[in-house]
Amino acid sequence: MSLSFKSLTIWIVALTGAALALQAVYVALYGGWDITYGRSWILCAAVVIALLGNPLADRVQDNRFAVVRNMPAWLLWAIDLILIGVFIFGTLKFIEIQILIEETIFEYDPNDITIAFVAVLILLEATRRLFGLPIVLIAAFGILYCLYGQYMPGFLNHSGFSLNRSMQTIWYSFQGVFGLPMGVVLQVVLIFVVFGVILESTGASDALIRASVALTGKTRGGPAHSAVFASAIFGSMSGSVTANVVGTGSFTIPMIKRRGFSGPMAGGIEAAASTGGQIVPPVMGAAAFLMADLTGEAYTTICIAALIPALFYYGSLFASISIQAGADGIEPLPESERPPLTRKDMLACLAFVIPIAIIVFVLVMGRSPALAGFWAIVAAVIMGVFNKKNRENPGVIWTALVKAGRSCAWIIVAVGCIGVIIGVLNLTGLGISFASVVAEFSEFSLLAALITTALAALALGMGMPTLPAYLIIILVLGPVMQRMGAELLATHMFVFYFGVLSAITPPVAIGAFAAAPIANAHPFTTALYAVRIALVGFIIPFIFIYEPSLLLVGTFDAVSFVRVVVCLSLAIWLINTALIGYERQMLGAPERLLRGLAGAGLLIQIPTLQITFLVIGLSLITFGTIRSRRKLQN
Repeated sequence: MSLSFKSLTIWIVALTGAALALQAVYVALYGGWDITYGRSWILCAAVVIALLGNPLADRVQDNRFAVVRNMPAWLLWAIDLILIGVFIFGTLKFIEIQILIEETIFEYDPNDITIAFVAVLILLEATRRLFGLPIVLIAAFGILYCLYGQYMPGFLNHSGFSLNRSMQTIWYSFQGVFGLPMGVVLQVVLIFVVFGVILESTGASDALIRASVALTGKTRGGPAHSAVFASAIFGSMSGSVTANVVGTGSFTIPMIKRRGFSGPMAGGIEAAASTGGQIVPPVMGAAAFLMADLTGEAYTTICIAALIPALFYYGSLFASISIQAGADGIEPLPESERPPLTRKDMLACLAFVIPIAIIVFVLVMGRSPALAGFWAIVAAVIMGVFNKKNRENPGVIWTALVKAGRSCAWIIVAVGCIGVIIGVLNLTGLGISFASVVAEFSEFSLLAALITTALAALALGMGMPTLPAYLIIILVLGPVMQRMGAELLATHMFVFYFGVLSAITPPVAIGAFAAAPIANAHPFTTALYAVRIALVGFIIPFIFIYEPSLLLVGTFDAVSFVRVVVCLSLAIWLINTALIGYERQMLGAPERLLRGLAGAGLLIQIPTLQITFLVIGLSLITFGTIRSRRKLQN
C-alpha cells in the first residue's frame, strides 16, 4: 500500500477526531443532537477512528499465524475499508428503521437482522483493537447466552431468544448499543475528556510537576511525593490512567529512580498515584458529573462524599513512600539542591488552577456539568496563550483536538461494547438473577457478599477506561449492593473505587503496564508494587459501606466519623510499617506481625474491638519510639 494512501488515512483519522472533539464542545454549549442521529453517527465516527487508527496492516507482523503475516498490505487495508463501509451501512439502517418505527408498525426482515449482527461484530472488532480480548469475550459470550441460554443451568437459565429478537434489543433499540450509557457519555463525559487533553497539551501539566517538586522537596520521598501530588491533580482532570501515567510519569519516574527507589517501586508509585487521581474531587475524571446524573444527587454532594476517602487514599500513599524511603536510607534533598518555586512557576500554575476553579464556580451557580466543562476549556485555551511555547506553535490546539478526538473515540467504542452487554442483561434478566444470587450471600455474611461484588467489579473493570468500567459495574452490581442495604451513594462510590483500582490490579493492570516501560521494570512486578502501595484503597470502600459517616453525607454521626478517622489513620500507619518492615529502624518479624494484626483489627467496624486494637497499636508505636531514642542515645 502506497505511502500516500497511509497518509490519507492518517488525515481521515485526524479530521474525524477533531470533528468528534469539536462536536463535544458544541453539545456542551448548545445541547445534544437528535438521539437517533447523534448517538449513531458519533459511534460510527469512533469506530472509523478505531479501525483506521489501528489498521490490520500495522498489526499483522505481531500475528502468530504465518498465513496472516504473509497477507499483502493492500488486502488488509481492503478488509478494514470493507468493515468501515459495512458499519456505515449498519448505521444508516439503524436510522432508517428508527424513523419507520416512529411512523408505522415495522416488521424486521432477515436482511435487517444480518446487517445488525455484522455491525455488532465490527463494533466488537474495533473494541478488540483498542482494549484487547477480555471485554470482547464477555460481550461475545453475552450474545451466545441470548441465543442458547435455555441450555444453561440454575439462575443462568432462560427461555432463549432468536437472533432476530436479540438484535432488535442490542442494535435496533435504545436499550443496547445506543442506550442510556451512550447518551450519558455523549452529553456529560466527552467535554471533560477534551478538557483534560487540552489542559495537558497546553503545558499545564509541566507547571503542575514543577510546583509539586518544589513543594515536596523537604520530604524523604521528594520526587515520589511530587509524583503523588501531581498525579492526584492531573488524574482528576484527565480521567485517563494511561494518559496520566505517561504524561506525568515520563518526568517523575526517572526522578524517583535517581533518588534511590527501585524501578518497580518507582513505576508502582506513579501507577497508584495516577489511578487514584480519578477519585479526587472536584472533577474525578468526569466521574463526579456522571455519578450525579446516575444517582440524582447534587454535584456538590458527590464532591463532599468523595473528599475524605480520597484524602485517606493519598495520605496512605504519602505514608508508604515515607516509610519505604526510610527503609532504603533515602534522606531529604539538601536545601541547596531543591528547586525554588519562582514567581514564574506560580503564575504558570494558574493554567490548571483557574480552569478547575471555573468548573466549581459554574456548578455551584447551578449550571450544567457540560457547560462547566465548556468554560473550563475556554479558560484553559486562554491560559495556554500565556505560555511562550504555545504562542510559538499555534498548531498545539489542532494537535490537542486530534488527540482529544481519539481519546473520545476510545471511550465511545468501549461504551458501545458495554451496550451489547447491557442489551443482553435487559433481554435475559441476567442482571436481576445475578443480583439475587449475590444478595443471598448477605443473609449469611455481608462481608462475603461485598468481597464477591468487589472481585466481580475488578474483573469487569480490567482493561477498560474507568468511566465505561464504572458504568457496566454499577448497572450490573448496583442493585446487588442496594439489596444488601447499602446506601445509594455509598453503593456508587464502592463500585467506582474498584472500577478505578482495576487499572492496577493484575493480570490486566493497564496503569502499571504503562508505567513499567518508563521505569524499565517488569510490568507484573510493577503492578504488585502498585497494589501494595495502594492497598488502603481496596479497604476504604468496605469501610464506608459499614460506616457511611466517612462520606459526610446521608447517614452521618459525628462520633462514628471521629472514631473511623482515628482508627483508619492509625491502621494506615501500622499496615504500611508492617508491610515494609520499618519505622525509624528495621522491624523484626514478630513486631511486623503484631502491627499487621493490630492494623487489620482497627478496620473491623466494632467500636469495642477497635478500642482494644487502638490501645495495642498505640502501644506498639510508643514502644518503637522509645526503643529508637534509646538506640540513638547509645
